[in-house]
Amino acid sequence: MTNSDLQTLISSWNSELEFSEAESQFLNITVKPEHLHELLSQLKSNTETSFDYLFCLTGMDWGTDLGVVYHLESTTHRHQLVVKVKTSDRENPTFDSVCDIWSTAEFHEMEVFDYFGIKFNNHPNLKRLFMPKDWVGYPLRKDYVDEVNMIIK
Repeated sequence: MTNSDLQTLISSWNSELEFSEAESQFLNITVKPEHLHELLSQLKSNTETSFDYLFCLTGMDWGTDLGVVYHLESTTHRHQLVVKVKTSDRENPTFDSVCDIWSTAEFHEMEVFDYFGIKFNNHPNLKRLFMPKDWVGYPLRKDYVDEVNMIIK
């Protein structure tokens, strides 16, 4: 299925999705947080898309917005897709977990929580993964200030 075919099919599911290809070779979809879980579930379960492989889940800080980028592939149809979700709520950034759709997301969502402070609703064990439990802040945010290294300099 071509990117154009994918866009035609997926846009019929939700008229509020934004599409672009300009950034990469993959079709990019931006979805509103309230539609994230439904869209990703449908992308996996629909026989025409069958996105059965979540090969990357990354936290992002776009300056004003925090978000997550999902890279998906169908091992059946051999097509790939990028899904982005954003929020301007930097105090309490929250999205639905997708680890019930792809179990590999459980680890990646913990990493995103640890480094960006993004919470995932219905995650079975959301906790810090790399940083110490008493660490204050989220080191991959653009507004993060490393107080310890500032004192040393």
